[in-house]
Amino acid sequence: MSNERIVAEIDLSAIRKNMENMHRHLKAGTGMIAVIKTDGYGHGSVPIARSIEPLPWLWGFAVATFEEAKELRDAGIRKPVLLLGYVFPSCYGELADLELRAACFREDMLAQLAEAGRMTGRPVSIHVAVDTGMSRIGITPDDRGLDFVRRVLDYDGAGLVHLEGIFTHFARADEKDLTSARSQLARFTSFTDRIEAELGYRIPLRHASNSAGIICMEEANLDLVRAGITLYGLWPSEDVPREPVPLRPALSLYSHIVYVKTVPAGTPVSYGGTYVTPGPQRLATVPVGYGDGYPRSLSNRGEVLIRGRRAPIRGRVCMDQMMVDVSDIPDAAEGDLVTLIGTDREESITMEELGDLSGRFNYELACDLSPRVPRVYIDD
Repeated sequence: MSNERIVAEIDLSAIRKNMENMHRHLKAGTGMIAVIKTDGYGHGSVPIARSIEPLPWLWGFAVATFEEAKELRDAGIRKPVLLLGYVFPSCYGELADLELRAACFREDMLAQLAEAGRMTGRPVSIHVAVDTGMSRIGITPDDRGLDFVRRVLDYDGAGLVHLEGIFTHFARADEKDLTSARSQLARFTSFTDRIEAELGYRIPLRHASNSAGIICMEEANLDLVRAGITLYGLWPSEDVPREPVPLRPALSLYSHIVYVKTVPAGTPVSYGGTYVTPGPQRLATVPVGYGDGYPRSLSNRGEVLIRGRRAPIRGRVCMDQMMVDVSDIPDAAEGDLVTLIGTDREESITMEELGDLSGRFNYELACDLSPRVPRVYIDD
């Protein structure tokens, strides 16, 4: 398969280095979970998992769906895999067989998981999700939540489930003001302390910290932390400081010029004629569009790099093609490399920049790169 039209180049050594830099920033004894849901945020979950699985302080991986978890097992990944979202009952029997961990937070789910453990003869390992302020999933950290954990422990004692961990999700750890995140952490640790004191159960694993928390909240380094966007060298938000943990973007996106033409003043460009040339211009056609996950909202706003210089997008981004202005790059020619994300000589275009320009954010941009974009892996 040719990669000349478009290719995403993923630097696995950058991903390992990002993990190592985050780990050095943690307190001694805190392990890490690599969050590789949505196909590793568009970077490729299986190659990434294979690359970092040998890290001794990596506890395991986290995904969102049963299908994502099964894909890792089918690829030979053996470390623990935690499903962070809801798992549907049709999958419960395979959870134990594949040694997957389920997030548990509903009474019916708990009973059905226990029944799956009874039917298979193997307890299902679970991590109880606690809602400390995200209002998404999770039990409440109060008397009702304590009763839920008590029932979990009853099933655990019967050998039907195994309570391996308890976790929560931060909602605002990527802001300058960490008051809300610290309040969530306090509710979580108070609840887990209460479990241990009132139920007499030592929780094996507690985890709350996400990518922003790893960088900004040392107090949230519990038994584990979950590294998501920072694993890929991207930042949770512009409010998260860059200095504590150096990160290197792992993904670059490339294409090539397929056509160059000079058009006169007054020429409309692309669908709708939203751009009309104010004078004679040299336009280059790049065979990339929103069908590849490149945002249409970058029409007349984004730029690409050609021969180390910026070329602005003219007109609307099409499904499969777009036009850029190379009037100021006179040596630009058909066949030239086009850098859509990454570095060319002294210039760089980051996912953060494109996210800001397109009205998205870097997470979405990475996840939305379509399956028709080949991923090629390099490793120093």
